[in-house]
Amino acid sequence: MLIIGLTGGIGSGKSTVAEYIAQLDVPVIDSDRISRELVVPGSPALGEIAAAFGPEMILEDGTLDRSRLRRQVFADPQQRRRLEAILHPRIYAEMRRRIQALDTPYCVLVIPLLLETGATAMVDRVLVVDAPESLQRQRVKRRGGMEDETLEAVLRTQLGRAERLRGASDIIVNDGDLTHLQRQVSALHSRYLALAARPSPEKP
Repeated sequence: MLIIGLTGGIGSGKSTVAEYIAQLDVPVIDSDRISRELVVPGSPALGEIAAAFGPEMILEDGTLDRSRLRRQVFADPQQRRRLEAILHPRIYAEMRRRIQALDTPYCVLVIPLLLETGATAMVDRVLVVDAPESLQRQRVKRRGGMEDETLEAVLRTQLGRAERLRGASDIIVNDGDLTHLQRQVSALHSRYLALAARPSPEKP
């Protein structure tokens, strides 16, 4: 099975691309969704987060105050690494478990920090969703829920556009309309099916 790692900067359109891929009956394993599942009330990961960052990170209903935690960890690289040490091993273990359960020509792993965390060993190809940084900022601000200061901190933790593109096996440019985006996804789908049919799929 060919394993595609889907990545891109914040506001690049990774989620939209993942939705279009899923509509083609391709399994999509999203690290952000797994992260949310790992921190449900009563979970070991949530307990570790509360111990590491304080009980104020837990809301009255027992759920994680994601906005508060995000502000705190992106303001301090050491705290961000602390959070990653709690979540990343669990996330990648669960992704591997789900991959093992699949029987399909190819699957897609959505990992925003794929290149930054060196997780490329998990995948055969790296698909980067690319957009100008100014457009990324506009999209994040339109959807709301993140302060400007936090957005800038997130951008600083991610690779720059040029460096990210250098790590790509394939690129989707998301700076136009949704029809154009869907055409790119469809073309890549055909390419991935062809690559998956080969005895030894290409590596990045």
